[in-house]
Amino acid sequence: MPKAPAAPSPLPDPASYEAALEELEQLVGRIESGQLPLDEMLAGYQRGAVLLEFCRKRLEAVQNQIKVLDEGALQPWTQE
Repeated sequence: MPKAPAAPSPLPDPASYEAALEELEQLVGRIESGQLPLDEMLAGYQRGAVLLEFCRKRLEAVQNQIKVLDEGALQPWTQE
């Protein structure tokens, strides 16, 4: 009986917000070009969802830190 192909290992989180945004922009460009096979398009869409969530979490952390600064209480920023 043939083995099912192994699922590709998930890509690691980007090093920074800027790296995630750059990768996301490149990914959107490739998807919008219409030149990707269906499987690659699906994988690109899934990776894009991961990158988008990463960016949203980073922005939310920064927004929360700004709220703290606006209230006059400086607290350390922890990246989660």
